[in-house]
Amino acid sequence: MKALIGIKKGMTRVFKDDKVVPVTIIDTNGCVLSHIEPEGFELGIGNRKRNNQAMQGKYKAVGGVPVLRKYFKGTYSEDLKPGDEIKAEIFSVGDKVTVTGISKGKGFAGVVKRWGFAGGPRTHGQSDRLRAPGSIGAGTDPGRVLKGKKMGGRMGQDRVTLKEKEIVGIKDSLVLISGPIPGSKGDMVAIFEE
Repeated sequence: MKALIGIKKGMTRVFKDDKVVPVTIIDTNGCVLSHIEPEGFELGIGNRKRNNQAMQGKYKAVGGVPVLRKYFKGTYSEDLKPGDEIKAEIFSVGDKVTVTGISKGKGFAGVVKRWGFAGGPRTHGQSDRLRAPGSIGAGTDPGRVLKGKKMGGRMGQDRVTLKEKEIVGIKDSLVLISGPIPGSKGDMVAIFEE
């Protein structure tokens, strides 16, 4: 398994075969193999300032506790030991990869924004029903609102995985991936090939 973590820097476009391709730029500078376990491995970026002794012991080979960490199940495809830096060149242009990130948080959203409800009528005296959900269940039986009902609530900030994303370009530590990638600028993104 080949894997890499990086920081989302934003989006731009590149020209490929007389076509405009939108790409997301991911900076993988400083990505190291931080920890190896029998079931998997962990990649990290950065160096945290304040750590407890347990964390210092776990990441002794790296020389510090990484700020951003991502755990992967499986074994790494190359023979590396903890502390070795992983370069963007492990992937090549044209590779199809899987990308995982945390989507943008939208806060508390109503049913119209969150689920695409139509809302109530705009006429016939309905002054305050425009974006309301309407009826949410039966009366006496079952006498409660069933679990899993589509209602207002926290929206976004979920783990999103996109498969079959193409690597359009690699320049130094920057990886250009076609299309949008989940997350805001500055968020951690995991790129891997199973």
